[in-house]
Amino acid sequence: MKNIIKSVFVAMLVMTGVIATAQKSQKTKVLFVLTSHDKLGDTGELTGSWIEEFATPYFFFLDKGIEVVIATPKGGQAPIDPKSNDPSFQTPATKRFYADKNAQKALSTTVKITTVKQEDFKAVFYPGGHGPMWDLATDKNSMKLIMEFYNNSKPIAFVCHAPAALANVKDKNGNYLIAGKKVTGFSNTEEAAVGLTKVVPFLLEDRLKEHGGKYSQGADWSSYVVEDGLLLTGQNPQSSEEVASKLLSKIN
Repeated sequence: MKNIIKSVFVAMLVMTGVIATAQKSQKTKVLFVLTSHDKLGDTGELTGSWIEEFATPYFFFLDKGIEVVIATPKGGQAPIDPKSNDPSFQTPATKRFYADKNAQKALSTTVKITTVKQEDFKAVFYPGGHGPMWDLATDKNSMKLIMEFYNNSKPIAFVCHAPAALANVKDKNGNYLIAGKKVTGFSNTEEAAVGLTKVVPFLLEDRLKEHGGKYSQGADWSSYVVEDGLLLTGQNPQSSEEVASKLLSKIN
């Protein structure tokens, strides 16, 4: 009898371990897609991702127990716009990033977009910076991935210049995904304020409108987020936390 009880007890322990392992493997994951582009047009200056737009959502999700996987077109180091390191642009999240070696390693060892699958994630988030205007705007692998998330009823989120990755996405019928949908993104007035209207390959606000998006904007440099079903877009760096928060509400 004792041996039977012992066997049952051991079996229960094993089963508990199996369940715990299974639960651990099912940890919620969110995919971040960042730019690999680091040249600011023909200016001779560098660009990339705006660090605040990455750091704030990144730590927001990590602190909620959500795993973040980072992908870029080329893999490896995701370039950071050096201007975003200016002391005047620092936030608690950016300071935390530069004090966190694991976070820095995550940004320096990104995987290629071609290696990720939407079925492994609950949602996808695109931080901005000027870089996406050059590479993600025309990256076919990124566009395909966005449609896969959307077609599988998973939320897709973009902030600041990242809607450039969304603007040219088409559905299976050849229609722009944003046609008839409410969107926002870095405004023409904000682009003019940073003096890059004639440097960027196109004006994001104009492109979103040209492809049928119902574009709207809030006050320059203030958080403004637009939601249309599975689609979330934020206007500027100040919108990154609000976008992340609304995205979380869609996957819980």
